[in-house]
Amino acid sequence: MKVGFYPKLAVDSIRKNKKMFTPFILTCVGMVMMFYIIMYIGLCSVPDSMMGAESVRSMLQLGSVVIAVFACIFLFYTNSFLMRRRKKEFGLYNILGMGKWSIARILFWETLTVAAVSILAGLLFGISFSKLAELGFINIMNGEITYDLNISWVAVARTLEVFGVIFLLLLLNSIRQVRFSSAVQLLRGESTGEKPPRANWLFRILGAVVLGGAYYIAVMIKDPITALLWFFVAVLMVIAGTYLLMISGSVVFCRLLQKNKAYYYKPNHFVSVSSMAFRMKRNGAGLASICILATMVLVMISSTTCLYFGEENAVNQRYPRDINIDFRFGGIGGLSDDIAEAVRSDIDGMVADAGASADDVISYRTAAVSGYMTDDGNVELDVRKIDDRGVDVMANVFQFLFVPLSDFNETVGDDISLGDNEAIVCVYRHDFDGDVLSFNGGRSFHVRKYDEKKFEHGEGYIISPCMVVVVPDLEYAVEGIADMTDSLGEGMLQYRMKYDFDTDLDVDEEIALCDTINEILYSTPLDASYMEAKYGAYASIASREENRQDFYGMFGTLFYIGIILSIVFTLAAVLIIYYKQLSEGYEDQARFGIMQKVGMTKRDIKKSINSQLLTVFFLPLLFAAMHLAFAFPIIHKLLLLFGLDKVTLFAATTGVSLLVFAVFYTIVYKLTAGAYYKIVSGAKEEF
Repeated sequence: MKVGFYPKLAVDSIRKNKKMFTPFILTCVGMVMMFYIIMYIGLCSVPDSMMGAESVRSMLQLGSVVIAVFACIFLFYTNSFLMRRRKKEFGLYNILGMGKWSIARILFWETLTVAAVSILAGLLFGISFSKLAELGFINIMNGEITYDLNISWVAVARTLEVFGVIFLLLLLNSIRQVRFSSAVQLLRGESTGEKPPRANWLFRILGAVVLGGAYYIAVMIKDPITALLWFFVAVLMVIAGTYLLMISGSVVFCRLLQKNKAYYYKPNHFVSVSSMAFRMKRNGAGLASICILATMVLVMISSTTCLYFGEENAVNQRYPRDINIDFRFGGIGGLSDDIAEAVRSDIDGMVADAGASADDVISYRTAAVSGYMTDDGNVELDVRKIDDRGVDVMANVFQFLFVPLSDFNETVGDDISLGDNEAIVCVYRHDFDGDVLSFNGGRSFHVRKYDEKKFEHGEGYIISPCMVVVVPDLEYAVEGIADMTDSLGEGMLQYRMKYDFDTDLDVDEEIALCDTINEILYSTPLDASYMEAKYGAYASIASREENRQDFYGMFGTLFYIGIILSIVFTLAAVLIIYYKQLSEGYEDQARFGIMQKVGMTKRDIKKSINSQLLTVFFLPLLFAAMHLAFAFPIIHKLLLLFGLDKVTLFAATTGVSLLVFAVFYTIVYKLTAGAYYKIVSGAKEEF
């Protein structure tokens, strides 16, 4: 056989099937480009100039892994469209005498050609746009801009490895399909109809139950820790439920439309409903895939956008003042009035020596303990009993902060008095309506409510439910609790004092002051220090400005990765929609041809197409919006893990994301409807 016969035949096949290959190659180019860009930014020197460089690199590396895994799964999915369209061609080759291994050689050269074009073009565009992507990343991260252009050969090599393996797997899968199919099966591969799935009522019930269970989990979870544990379970349930409902639901939907004679026996509905019924199972799977991708885009872009625009709020939650100092004492004696006053005086002296002043001070002492709150207001402190309650226990595990009344009055600027067995409670991230609060092994208190917003407790980073319990005598209040927790050997009761304050210094001077105080106060349980020697305590100190870049780095990286992955997932959804329209157009071409011969006009064809597309095309968008609505509570709980508690901001980013995506989805509908119309009608005009 003439040298170059198979490569030439492969290139000719790609050219003749350019409607199918062009969008596939363009998508591959986009994924290669995105993968290289993420790898390039993670490997270049840009993150080195930022605080939390290791965290930034880790998240970028995770982003590249997600793109690689998704590219593999998605390209396998879309390659099935190509193979379905090409089977008739391969069957014809086989009947004319070409063996299966000769067809495999054609597939080899086709795959090699597509891989070479996709990877080389993707790397070319990736290298070309890497600097622009880097500048965008630096702008998001508030980093320092550089104008040198570099090529990361490590990123190039990694890209070649990953996508080389993906295309090799695609080739092997294509050869497998041809190898184990007869010539007749190949010839009928495109035109074989699909039977409705058996026991579809079981699929419907199972899908509804699974999806309902996922919605229940998303809505009923009350705390961030439980939300994190159940989030991925809920995601898998949503995916499974969506596929089950849409595959079986499309069957039922078509049958109901066919039974409605007033609707079904109309020219613009008859052909469209019959076409959908012909391929109902695969139609449902395609719609479910589009729905899942749309939901992923909406969840990702809305949450990461919320994090990015709410990063300042998260910083202020974690660090309520410019300088934040946390003292930890070994016993209740460290929280005496004399020691507390001496510690505050020492800090004020250090600040004054630096030529600054401590303003807008938050200072209070706490005895902190965790416990499980029952419905009747009793708190279980024995961790062994708490652990036996299962995963859902976290929803009612509180962090209790006992605060002396004197510190509370000074903080809120009030003059409240309490009886011996009375307590003021301020509840955060939970509800409490009881009149009595009791601790097993400890005291019971008659509760007096107080507006929690008036007490700035400076513990915004606590993600579990939190209750401030204000008591007249701290030592008396925790006496029984201390005895019990010590007997358990858990060391659960912590004695702490907060001292947070603002300064009139600029950023550099503030960080320098923090470093100066830290040199004096720095302590670990292994190293003696000023505080440990003088007060039997160790301290940790944090500057808001010094840690701001850590937050900006983490949230900015998540936002950037969210944008990249949203683009990738959107491209995937568009390609699935395009292939769905294209493959269904070729399948419906003969039916519409017959209808035209018996009098159907091109105007009637347009009406039928609109009927078919409007019947099912926007179903994935409606399902995605429903998924997003039910996911809102659990995603909000996950945002609390990042210190962000801005419901209005998250609602705004979610609404805007849904609106923008709906507009984009409508544009895609118009474009793909035009492609479908041209195929079934043979028209050259625009739709």
